[in-house]
Amino acid sequence: QVQLVESGGGVVQAGGSLRLSCAHSGNTEGPYNAGWYRRAPGQEREWVAQAIDGGAINYIDSVKGRFIISRDDASRTVTLQMNSLRLEDTGRYFCRIWGLRDWWGRGTQVTVSS
Repeated sequence: QVQLVESGGGVVQAGGSLRLSCAHSGNTEGPYNAGWYRRAPGQEREWVAQAIDGGAINYIDSVKGRFIISRDDASRTVTLQMNSLRLEDTGRYFCRIWGLRDWWGRGTQVTVSS
């Protein structure tokens, strides 16, 4: 069973930065992809950034140039560096690992204040 634990959320002023981390443990049963998703208040969950097995990196348009996703398979961590945060980045951020199966963390709250 793979377990994911997110950390690094908090309250930050607009224009500030936060760094989210996701530590995962357990057997992924092979190669896996990693990503960050978020759910803003009253909205559906959306994907934010993906680090695909093999090296491809994808970002939703609204975070391009501001967020950076990285993965370290040796330490089994996935990070999301968030810069120039905006009010609309507020939400609960979830880490996801998927391959043969699909695993999610419980999320960490990010609140951007004016």
